[in-house]
Amino acid sequence: MAWQKNYSLKEFNTFGLDEKASFFNSFSSLKELDSALNSKPNKELFVLGGGSNMLLTDTLDKAVLHNQLKGIHVKEKEDHVLVTAAGGEVWHDLVLYCVERNWGGLENLSLIPGSVGAAPIQNIGAYGVELKDTFVQLEAFNISSRKIEVFTAKDCAFAYRESVFKRKLKGKYIITSVQLKLSKSPVLNTSYGAISDELSKLNKSDFTIQDVSDAVIHIRQSKLPNPAQIGNSGSFFKNPIVDQEKAAELIATHSDIPNYPAKDKVKISAGWLIEKAGWKGFRRGDAGVHAKQALVLVNYGNARGAEIWKLAQEIIVDVELKFGIQLEPEVNIL
Repeated sequence: MAWQKNYSLKEFNTFGLDEKASFFNSFSSLKELDSALNSKPNKELFVLGGGSNMLLTDTLDKAVLHNQLKGIHVKEKEDHVLVTAAGGEVWHDLVLYCVERNWGGLENLSLIPGSVGAAPIQNIGAYGVELKDTFVQLEAFNISSRKIEVFTAKDCAFAYRESVFKRKLKGKYIITSVQLKLSKSPVLNTSYGAISDELSKLNKSDFTIQDVSDAVIHIRQSKLPNPAQIGNSGSFFKNPIVDQEKAAELIATHSDIPNYPAKDKVKISAGWLIEKAGWKGFRRGDAGVHAKQALVLVNYGNARGAEIWKLAQEIIVDVELKFGIQLEPEVNIL
């Protein structure tokens, strides 16, 4: 496929922003990837997955390459399975594939938007579970050497919504596949957030990973807008992690503040901070903060990315002024 100029990315970002790429191409095989790189215009390369974790603030003056690699392969062992999924697979489709077969480990990560290849970059997580918990290895295409390399969990340097691919190796690799280890005798993780409350409505004592997945989907759908209806990128900000002293200070003055242990520190709810600062439901033109979940910034139709980013910066300043905590975007600002 030839590179296309001034290509609209509206269908390739979940905010639904009609920003353009200077050049656009896609690949569904390593041969096509190599061919696209050989003919790449003289622009910085940007690899696009599901478009769920980015905010386009202007024309993306880059050579945008869309990962469309597909395929799921399974190796069954006595008590677990190794599932290898191509980077262009939809993450939620992979979760459903595994849940339907009763392979445990991904059920808490149901309905997270995006592609499989993007999941390790962000070390996606929800409801007490992160990608790194089931991660075995990934294969990535070295853009310079044109060779496939294998990365273990240690190589990826996973942290909270972080990996080596967001820092040291940013823009140097294209993730082509991810391998996960899932259990045939899953142990359910239902203690985080509202999962246990949702499960209690089922009036039974023995729950399955399908029950957990359904509960997570219901919770997310009740709180998070569907990008097909209202443009958004899910959680816009990271939950800040503070030291014990700062956490104690906040809890002393705000006893209802949601907080969770994070090793020797404490994770604070960014959504709570934004809501208490008065931003929940705020709207300026078509850029706004969702009425049901303050952690989600939205495009009500025709907002520009720059308008949403301006709103995000105002929220950051206001939350720091009121609580002494500086929020960090979870999405990539482009």
